[in-house]
Amino acid sequence: MSQPTPNAVNPDLEADCGNCFGLCCVALPFARSADFAANKAAGTPCGNLRQDFRCGIHERLRDSGYNGCTVFDCFGAGQKVSQVTFEGRSWREEPASAGAMYDVFPVMRHLHELLRYIAEATGLPAARPVRRALLRAYDRIDAMTRDTAESLLAVDVPAVRGEVNELLLRAGELARAEVPGRKKDHRGADLMGKRMRNAKLRGASMRGARLIAADLSGADLREADLIGADLRDTNLCGADLTGALFLTQPQLNAARGDLTTKIPAALQRPGHWGTGARTAGPAS
Repeated sequence: MSQPTPNAVNPDLEADCGNCFGLCCVALPFARSADFAANKAAGTPCGNLRQDFRCGIHERLRDSGYNGCTVFDCFGAGQKVSQVTFEGRSWREEPASAGAMYDVFPVMRHLHELLRYIAEATGLPAARPVRRALLRAYDRIDAMTRDTAESLLAVDVPAVRGEVNELLLRAGELARAEVPGRKKDHRGADLMGKRMRNAKLRGASMRGARLIAADLSGADLREADLIGADLRDTNLCGADLTGALFLTQPQLNAARGDLTTKIPAALQRPGHWGTGARTAGPAS
């Protein structure tokens, strides 16, 4: 049975653009909006994609109107499809395989995201009762990611996600149970734009909560379960996310924070975050 390591030290679960054929810049569509400066159809290379499969404006994406690109993470799916599924043969070298490569990429991305969550869950001391089940799930999904393109396209992704979600839910509950006191339950809640400054949310369930443009400045989110929470434009200035469960880099990249925001050691502080915290008002 495999012994997965957290994504912070597992290169298989981190994007490696140098070994990818720019799949996120080709396979996925985007529409002109606040997140993208232009329209692009699925299967059409972005105008900023260079011949070496790297982004020509990577260092100035936000200034160029491509905020959406800065919050996307394939969790290592790009290099897996490029180097394992298609054995290092790019869509430029073999145009006939391009369609299948583009179709496989989102499937692989879903599976790698699940692997990332499972890897984190197996490292939670409190989740020991479900650790063997988590390891079995990791092995099974990891094997899927190394199968043929045809097999990957046949994967029932919603079914796999449903099975894994039950284990992740249990792991999260076990971890949050160790937090003293009564924990708040905001699972799936619509909290868009809500003022929650200095909110006491330690050990809370925020699974799937819609927190778009919510004010969580100064909030205590230690050990909160944030899997699937929508943090687009959420104010996290001065918030404490130490030990937050299942928080991902894309979620942080989509939010607003500053140097006083405390984040898990496995994640990186987004470069576009500010340097000073907003003045926090009373808790709501």
